[in-house]
Amino acid sequence: NEVLDALPVHLVAWHKDGIAERGVALTDDGTFAWSERPLAPGALRSAAEKLRLPSGYVSEIGLAARGLVASLARSLVHGAALFLDYGFGRAEYYHPQRSQGTLMCHYRHLAHGDPFSHVGLTDITAHVDFTAVAESALAQGARLAGYTTQSHFLVNCGITELLSRVSPREAAYAPLAAAAQKLLSPAEMGELFKVIALGRGLTQPLLGFSRGDLSRLLFAVD
Repeated sequence: NEVLDALPVHLVAWHKDGIAERGVALTDDGTFAWSERPLAPGALRSAAEKLRLPSGYVSEIGLAARGLVASLARSLVHGAALFLDYGFGRAEYYHPQRSQGTLMCHYRHLAHGDPFSHVGLTDITAHVDFTAVAESALAQGARLAGYTTQSHFLVNCGITELLSRVSPREAAYAPLAAAAQKLLSPAEMGELFKVIALGRGLTQPLLGFSRGDLSRLLFAVD
């Protein structure tokens, strides 16, 4: 749960004269600022060129997440690797309306977009490209065993039945219902958070994806 979004990403900027990686520089007055350099040949440049994004677009490419998933898929003999995180399929991740990427910062439960504020105290994160996650596993011989929203996954797995075991008259019911609402509501975590399963050697379908499977969206062309 929320492992992939914690891994480092590369911040990439597309320009008319080429593609650049955006990094951090130290200014003359000792503060941090963005600095760019052209992408050298390699995995990052290849991934960026495949996206074919317009000039002025800035976003993230998560090579570390791809590497972790590929390593797990190679090691998997029989079973499934299950990831829950916030993110999108590639067509939605690199949508024209998301031209400044998904990089976000959190400081004392307040969200902001400046990673140079409260340096060392700010949690810096980016959304997950679940298409890249699926492709990394498939390249290692694993299969996509399911992809859906957190809401669908938890309902399929019986969260409402678990909640029904507690009487609304009990003191424990209100906090449990509030917690379930946060996990399931489209306005909270229910839609933004996704669940993906990558398996090998499995013959039966996984319960969490019995309804509302969205695997087709991972490879949709915008």
